[in-house]
Amino acid sequence: MKVKRVITPPLAANAYIAGDVMIDCGGDAEFILRYLSENGLIKKVRTLLLTHAHFDHAGAYFALQGIGAKVAIHADELEIAKSNPMAYGMLLFTPVEPDIVLKGGEVLDLGIKLKVIHTPGHSPGSVCYYDADRKWLFSGDTVFAGGGFGRVDFPGGDAAKLISSLKKLTELDVEVLYPGHDEVVEDNADREIVKAYEIARRVLF
Repeated sequence: MKVKRVITPPLAANAYIAGDVMIDCGGDAEFILRYLSENGLIKKVRTLLLTHAHFDHAGAYFALQGIGAKVAIHADELEIAKSNPMAYGMLLFTPVEPDIVLKGGEVLDLGIKLKVIHTPGHSPGSVCYYDADRKWLFSGDTVFAGGGFGRVDFPGGDAAKLISSLKKLTELDVEVLYPGHDEVVEDNADREIVKAYEIARRVLF
């Protein structure tokens, strides 16, 4: 199975398509529907898994529901999204009306088998999706290439929880990292996660 990476507006968030599953969708509904249509995928995507409810990752979720996809997000994102917190003068969260509410720990068998790992810190309900067989991790804004990690100064951010979440991820066997922004790490991604954890422990306290 190949993973298609789609760089989405408005803030160049990564969306990924693996089989019938999309992970995150960006914030521009017109863009993502046009991409799916032009690539013959408009009837293929059956499930949208959101890593968190920030508008640049989740804002176009309703467009996927409109073509019949089931939308999943962690329960802890729902309440904060309803409050519509703002950052830098703009609404930060998208109030999502999901078909599936996640709690963490689930294993979703969707043609690709993904374990839901609750990784709060960047936001309360941030999750990563882990394919243990392929050693793939879809990490949202929890961890990035080069030892980067999600910011914690937005509403709902928590430095201690992010450090704990990164530590949890260091215990996984990860070969390929699919982050929410920037480049994919195509081999030995474990090292990037360990680096992020070590840096976060130094700079966040």
